[in-house]
Amino acid sequence: MSSVLVLNGPNLNLLGTRQPEIYGHTTLSDVEAMCVAHGEARGTLVTCRQSNHEGALVDAIHAAKGTFAGIVLNAGAYTHTSIALHDAILSTEMPVVELHLSNIHARETFRHKSMIAPVAIGMICGFGAIGYTLALDALIAHVGEAK
Repeated sequence: MSSVLVLNGPNLNLLGTRQPEIYGHTTLSDVEAMCVAHGEARGTLVTCRQSNHEGALVDAIHAAKGTFAGIVLNAGAYTHTSIALHDAILSTEMPVVELHLSNIHARETFRHKSMIAPVAIGMICGFGAIGYTLALDALIAHVGEAK
């Protein structure tokens, strides 16, 4: 059984209460349970982590190498600013699917640029919480093809 990491960045611990008109009413606990169940249904172990701290996210990416087959990453606001996350992904050479609950291209201009996109295998955005299952399916398929 392969395993993947679902890694969530800043403010995602507030899902369900933070700007529900943009991010919906689904909580992070709900998302994590959905991801674990979705992974189990596809024969993949899913581990979920969240941090509001950039360095902790970098550490999680580093630690994932050799432990997980890939990462689904919702880096939140760090998507648009973090060269450190970009470099961590690049240095581990792990497949990463970039994920956003909202459509970042339909929002403020500063959200249109992603530091993650150039080192990700793909991006899923704008589908709300269901985007996590779409990202998992894409990552599982990619990892399966790579074997």
